[in-house]
Amino acid sequence: MENMPRLVDRPALLRNRTRAEPDALFLHDVVADQLQERLEEVNRTFTSMAIVTGFPKFWQARFPHAVIVADDDVLTLDHQAHDLVLHVMCLHWANDPVGQLVQSRHALKPDGLLLASFLGGQTLHELRASLAEAEAVVAGGLSPRIAPMGEIRDLGALLQRAGFALPVADGIPLTASYANAFHLMHDLRKMGENNALEHRPRHTTRRNIMTEAATIYAENFTNETGRVDATFEIITLTGWAPADSQPQPLRPGSAKTRLADALETQETPLNQSKD
Repeated sequence: MENMPRLVDRPALLRNRTRAEPDALFLHDVVADQLQERLEEVNRTFTSMAIVTGFPKFWQARFPHAVIVADDDVLTLDHQAHDLVLHVMCLHWANDPVGQLVQSRHALKPDGLLLASFLGGQTLHELRASLAEAEAVVAGGLSPRIAPMGEIRDLGALLQRAGFALPVADGIPLTASYANAFHLMHDLRKMGENNALEHRPRHTTRRNIMTEAATIYAENFTNETGRVDATFEIITLTGWAPADSQPQPLRPGSAKTRLADALETQETPLNQSKD
C-alpha cells in the first residue's frame, strides 16, 4: 500500500459516513435482504460470521451475532477465525480492493464463504455524465466528482487474484427516482456516499455548474412521471476459501469420454494440409 496512489481520502470518507442518516440507507436494506436470501440457499450452517463495513450500527442490527469490523486498509480479522465473511457496501471505496479480498480470505477457515456486495460501474452513470458535460461547458475542464467503480466483467478476476476458489460475480441494477438532480445529490450526502476522492475539488462548486448539470440531467433522464431516474448497480462477489474437499478441475487430456459421443454428433477433424 505504501507505493500505491491513493484514490480515496479516508478521513473525508469517515466524515461523510458519520453524517449519514439511517432513513437514507435503503441500499443497505436491499443488500442485506439479498445476502440473507443467498445464505438461505447455501446448504450450510455458519457459526462464526464476520462483517466488514463502514456502517456498523446498521449491520449489527441486521446480523446481531456477527463480529463487525471496520473497512480499514488493514482489517482486524483473525487468521482462519470465521466460516463466513460479508464485505458490504464499502469495497467501492477501497484504495486496495484486492488487498481487502485477500485479507478476507485469510480470515476464512478452509471452505469458508465470502460474499462481497458493493456499488458497481453503472452506478450514477446519469449524474456522472451530466456533471461532466456541465463542467466542460461552463468551466472548460473536468474534475473528479464520482468515484470510479469496477465493471462486472472485470470484478470476477479480483476474486481469482485474491486466491478464492469457485469465484462468481453478478450484478443487479436498481433504479431510484428523484424530483431533480439536486434532490439526488442531497440524498447521496444522507447516504454517506458523497465525494471522498483524494483529488476532488476542495472548493465549493460554482452554482452555474450545478444548475447546468441539473438541466442536462432533466433533459436526458426524466421518466414518464416527470421525475429523474438514478441507477445504482449492486455487484456481489462470491468466493470460497480453498479446501481439499472442493471440486477440482481435471487434468487436461484426462477425459475418458469424447465430447462428440456425449453430444451424439460426428467429429470433424481439422484439415492439416498445407495446400
